[in-house]
Amino acid sequence: SKACNVKERVFMKDLWKKYTQIGLVKRIISGLIIGTIFALIRQNLGESAVGNALDTLKLFGSMFTGALKSIAPILVFFLVMESLCKHKEGQKTNMKHVIVLYLAATFLAALFSVIASFLFPIKMTLPPTAEEINPPKGLDEVLTTLLLNIVDNPVRALSTPNYMGILFWAVLIGLALKKASDPTKNMISNFADAISSVVHTVINFAPFGVMGLIYNSITVSGTDIFKEYFALIALLLGTMFFVALVVNPIMVWTQLKINPYPLVLACIKKSGLTAFFTRSSAANIPVNMELCRQLELDEDTYSVSIPLGATINMGGAAITISIMTLAAANTLGIEVDFATAFVLSVLSALGACGASGVAGGSLLLIPLACSLFGIPAETSAQVVGVGYIIGVIQDSAETAINSSTDVLFTAVADFAKKAKDGEKIDYKRLLSNVK
Repeated sequence: SKACNVKERVFMKDLWKKYTQIGLVKRIISGLIIGTIFALIRQNLGESAVGNALDTLKLFGSMFTGALKSIAPILVFFLVMESLCKHKEGQKTNMKHVIVLYLAATFLAALFSVIASFLFPIKMTLPPTAEEINPPKGLDEVLTTLLLNIVDNPVRALSTPNYMGILFWAVLIGLALKKASDPTKNMISNFADAISSVVHTVINFAPFGVMGLIYNSITVSGTDIFKEYFALIALLLGTMFFVALVVNPIMVWTQLKINPYPLVLACIKKSGLTAFFTRSSAANIPVNMELCRQLELDEDTYSVSIPLGATINMGGAAITISIMTLAAANTLGIEVDFATAFVLSVLSALGACGASGVAGGSLLLIPLACSLFGIPAETSAQVVGVGYIIGVIQDSAETAINSSTDVLFTAVADFAKKAKDGEKIDYKRLLSNVK
């Protein structure tokens, strides 16, 4: 009996290892295809026993969104707290300029995604929810609710979940822990790593969740649901291209007063394309370091700014959070004025800076933004589920813009400092070094 149990455990470990060795993108695409095929078959089965048996696939989608709903509050709490308590001050680098550029770019990405959502409003088909929706009636109510939620009991904020309260208490505790001993900070990091590991495990089951979600969507709304997904992807990618090829170049020009496109395109070609396929800003750090070396940037600065940028320079994430949140608001019939949407831009930018390092990490910050409009956690989890359905394309493009701008703004800050010090910069020669 014990020998059989050992064999079963070894078999399950080997099976899990083989499963996780398959790329997540391939697994999610497989889930999409299988869910779609079963949904199309289900439409011809009526109320037969086989049809009712296939409906159990919906359970996978419900379990996946339920897991996301449960783990997201804890993830936000520990990620924000860890990033603040481990922040070091007093380093003699050009980091202040870099950080300003990072934060400004992230905010502008969120702002332009809000504008794009107003110009091209998108709606999604979501399952009905039992939770009551209480949308705010104006900016004054938004701010009142925001302030009251901020000072909510931290334990209740985690259990409700109240993301405003979670963010507030995580910031306060993180700042208070900056003076804590290294072992204490390491313990916080270990908790953050453990929660990220749990999230990674949940995401490994995303193919099954996506299969259940797409099955449920097609059986309820038919194949027209793909038109909604296509429109949503088009808006996300269109906004990302606009930010990458219009907004960011304008930022470069304001700092250097040169034609920004050779530098912008070099960063996209060298860093963005690699990040598109790796889908991880952290995994792309070595590529970015090499690009900084080829551009002859200050090593003391880029050795800090590149790893930091993989954490806080999240323009693509801000775009995803803003557009998906406003799509949810449009779906639920919540009227959003531009003043409230501006508050969303700020919140999306702040939330994006705490996006998890795992694939699709920005999607887990959507409930934080949705809470601004009184959207229930159950509904926002369903929006996250839609994000995973389109994430095969969305997350790749998001990572590309996030990672390429880590180098771009590090270079801008470095070149601006050298120009201020009277050093003549041969941009053509530096860019010719990029291979």
